[in-house]
Amino acid sequence: MISLGIDSGTQSTKVIALDTEDGRILASASKSYSLIAGLPAGHMEQHPRDWLDAVEYSIVEVLRQLGDRKQEVSAIGVSGQQHGFVPLDAKGDVIRPAKLWCDTSTVDQCRQFEAEFGGRDELIKLSGNAMLPGYTAPKILWLKQNEPNNYKALETVLLPHDYINFYLTGERAMEYGDASGTGLLDVRSRKWCEPLVEFIDPQLLDALPAVGSSRRAIGLLRESLRAQWGLTKSPVVSAGGGDNMMGAIGTGNVAPGVVTVSLGTSGTVFAYSTDAVVDEDGEVAAFCDSTDRWMPLVCTMNVTVATEQIRNSFGWTHQQMEAEISSAPVGAGGLVFLPYLNGERTPNLPSATGVMHGLTTTTMVPSFMARAVMEGVTMGLGYGLARFRGLGIKPSEIRLTGGGSKSAVWRQICADVFGAETVCLKSAEGAALGAAVQAAFACQTAEGKRIQLKELCGSLVELDETSRCVPNASNVSTYARLQERQSELTQKLHATGLL
Repeated sequence: MISLGIDSGTQSTKVIALDTEDGRILASASKSYSLIAGLPAGHMEQHPRDWLDAVEYSIVEVLRQLGDRKQEVSAIGVSGQQHGFVPLDAKGDVIRPAKLWCDTSTVDQCRQFEAEFGGRDELIKLSGNAMLPGYTAPKILWLKQNEPNNYKALETVLLPHDYINFYLTGERAMEYGDASGTGLLDVRSRKWCEPLVEFIDPQLLDALPAVGSSRRAIGLLRESLRAQWGLTKSPVVSAGGGDNMMGAIGTGNVAPGVVTVSLGTSGTVFAYSTDAVVDEDGEVAAFCDSTDRWMPLVCTMNVTVATEQIRNSFGWTHQQMEAEISSAPVGAGGLVFLPYLNGERTPNLPSATGVMHGLTTTTMVPSFMARAVMEGVTMGLGYGLARFRGLGIKPSEIRLTGGGSKSAVWRQICADVFGAETVCLKSAEGAALGAAVQAAFACQTAEGKRIQLKELCGSLVELDETSRCVPNASNVSTYARLQERQSELTQKLHATGLL
């Protein structure tokens, strides 16, 4: 059996073909796209049509690579960037471009939620989560208040991966994992939180699809696409999920003790939990996962965004940057970077900017500055991991994924900052692999086979032991001091209105 995994992200969409018998990736293809240019500060949007074009191109290319084996494709799973708002009209057409997870134009709408419900703490009591600019709920309120004609045409609210599912199957549906990132789901009961929904609009509930299990199949591939792609039978399409939920499956993070850290455009730290983990301080998101359990998560908005910015500024290749960072001392001579180039979500500083603190004639050189950037974004993730530990989550192993995990120096920095062993996967596909595994599980379950997702992950997700890094005790101490310095600078600059 072959399962296709689709990973639709902010920068590109990738499709892989997974042989579920031996775990091999048989084919892969991708297509890039970009954000809409020229928007006001804080507005981050994309045309959903770009995602569909990339999905179609990549699937066709993967099927071409499979040759005659394409007829073995029995399942398709979709991973998509979380929180994006795709508004559809009564015909199923997209009303306007999607506002994305990194869009911070909805700060005022978040304040309105807080004012209505008595502040952040009361919102957390109500649904399990604070209301953050990246979530979908304030985007919907923004549309109502800023584009009333578009809001009037709103018939269905979908998330990016739901929209791709709609394209593939014609079904308008949501599953627990991605729905928990809208800000409108009561994560404890896994039902829509009606007071929050009604605050936006008493009629909005009709526009929200029924939310259901993440473990199910939602339909079959549309007949028109089956014929267009030359398949003799329509594959099962699973419920899919958000990129972090699929990344958890793709890294085997389906049991307590394993923590996944994604070093991508944004950064995420997430774990598996058998119960809802609600952070009273609102910094750890209380999400549901894609196994019908829960996934506490911390997200930072600036990871490879920052490292790529510094690399491009100095005109380096990735290999040159690796060498430069390796040549600089651990801690970059005390140079501390506050990595808030696009604002920040954890800590919640949507209007913040980046800061380089501790510049001297020694540290104001490319190698030290580049190392400070890499260390700074990693300590931002370390702040989130410390919050996990404070909530009783004890990582036995941290699995790294995302583009940044390809860097050997970065992997060691992660081990030293996190104070725990880190390891990568043999497959770097992450979310795409998770989507393929989940789809295979949904297909086999639909066929009446008894199978456990944990067992399937155990056979299809392999660790790359050559990438394992053990923390260096001296470096751990150095980074602990710098972590405190980073937090102190953030707090003081924010308190004085300078951040």
